[in-house]
Amino acid sequence: MKSRPPNADICVATVTWARDADEEELIRRALTKLAAAELPIVVADGGSSSAFVSSLRRVPHLTFAEPEGRGLVAQVKATLAAAASLQREFILYTESDKLMFFEQKLETFLLNRPAADDVGVVISARNDESFATFPRTQRVTEAAINALTGDFVGRPGDYSYGPFLMNRRLAKFLDPVPADIGWGWRHYQFAVAARLGLQVVHVVDDLPCPQDQRADVEREHRLKQLTQNVNGLLLGMEVPLND
Repeated sequence: MKSRPPNADICVATVTWARDADEEELIRRALTKLAAAELPIVVADGGSSSAFVSSLRRVPHLTFAEPEGRGLVAQVKATLAAAASLQREFILYTESDKLMFFEQKLETFLLNRPAADDVGVVISARNDESFATFPRTQRVTEAAINALTGDFVGRPGDYSYGPFLMNRRLAKFLDPVPADIGWGWRHYQFAVAARLGLQVVHVVDDLPCPQDQRADVEREHRLKQLTQNVNGLLLGMEVPLND
């Protein structure tokens, strides 16, 4: 074991797509709060208004990466490639609207990450009490993919909250991920890390669902997301790895 490195070994990769004024305000507030951690932030935008993108360019420590195509996977590939080019040991991937996490949990999450040389992924995970605050369909589908991913990785836990640290060397393995895997790219990365013999670690905390997101109104989206996650996990289990 080595002593825990300072946060100078971390940069941030995220994606944005603000579809209305409320989302613009939330993302702007969240990224401004994230910038207070003084980590380099790389953003790949998926079609927000030019005025919103221009406003984000004024956020400290933030730069943009240009996706080569449309859709989430193109954004993720662009932001992670640009973040990897910064040559920091770890990349913090996060959705850009995680305001509560940035305000209340980010510092603790980074303090509690392990410092072993073989760490591949450190996942921010919900405890049972906070998981129970999420909408029913989301709980059912995420419990399923959490169990499947935990069985393959060999470490049970919550794989679906969102933010996670990944070893920079994992970024290059995104190349074969097709666009239709969508959010399944995350579970693909977890499977790849496990196959490379890298540690997959959870940092468990109280991470409740925001009050305005607790209605069970995205059932179709959650079912599609479960399909993407399963396909991502399968691809991560099967793709040839040339590390």
